[in-house]
Amino acid sequence: MSGPARFGHVAIIGAPNAGKSTLLNHVTGMKLAIVTPKAQTTRNRILGVAMHGATQMAFVDTPGIFRAKERFEKAMVAAALSGARDADAIVLMVDAMRGVTPEVEMIVEQLARMGLPKLLVLNKVDKVKKEVLPPLAADLFGRGGFEACFMISAQKGDGVDALLAHLAGLLPEGPWHFPEDQVTDVPMRELAAEITREKLFFRLQQELPYGAAVEAESWEEKADGSIRIGQVIYVQSEGQKKIVIGAKGAMLKAIGQAARADIGRLAGVTVHLSLFVKVSKDWKDNPGFYSRIGLEYK
Repeated sequence: MSGPARFGHVAIIGAPNAGKSTLLNHVTGMKLAIVTPKAQTTRNRILGVAMHGATQMAFVDTPGIFRAKERFEKAMVAAALSGARDADAIVLMVDAMRGVTPEVEMIVEQLARMGLPKLLVLNKVDKVKKEVLPPLAADLFGRGGFEACFMISAQKGDGVDALLAHLAGLLPEGPWHFPEDQVTDVPMRELAAEITREKLFFRLQQELPYGAAVEAESWEEKADGSIRIGQVIYVQSEGQKKIVIGAKGAMLKAIGQAARADIGRLAGVTVHLSLFVKVSKDWKDNPGFYSRIGLEYK
């Protein structure tokens, strides 16, 4: 470690499926945010702590920004923009395969009004032809007041070290806010619920709409060190409930087994997981739910 201690918050923002959660998981070395082929699966801000030399960086993975219509969607977008305004630096991630979409244009327009250090990051560059990248970078760079551009593959880790090194120099001098071995401030029971939600999306990508949520109903640490968890999967109709449970309970059992394995690896202990499916047509209009996952109801 060399140089003065530094600390700062870095907001990772972008359109849905730009690779924000993949980047967060890579820089922290821990699976904190769910990653699925389905867009808009990150719902609340997730903080992950990473070190680079004497600099401690608190990365905030925000929900994807898109043109929201419903209350819940608007709350997710508001959380993302709030995360950007509260940060010391902003990383805008753009899917190089999709280029400048209407969502990207909207985000760049918002960023142009923010007087914070901003970095442009083109992700998934390993999946596009190299000649596509320079004009894409030039187009975006001139619009948002970015100070640097990086081309990375968050999935493979290519180019991420250069990005971290630049960020480390941007952040202000000051004491670290977290112990060196801490990687998140998200409670374990919330991470466990996110893992179960990830398994839902992976197994029911097209069949299950976004009207599903997972919450920990019970959490008991046993004398032998194991954890007994009870989680509720909320859906919006009886039809969705039947899909999640599956024939003779097979789908729910498979989701539970996959989630239990990942939660156990994350917690480092034996996990006993029980899943219950409940119909709640109006969970998206429940202020208490918004509060529990860190979103503003209004």
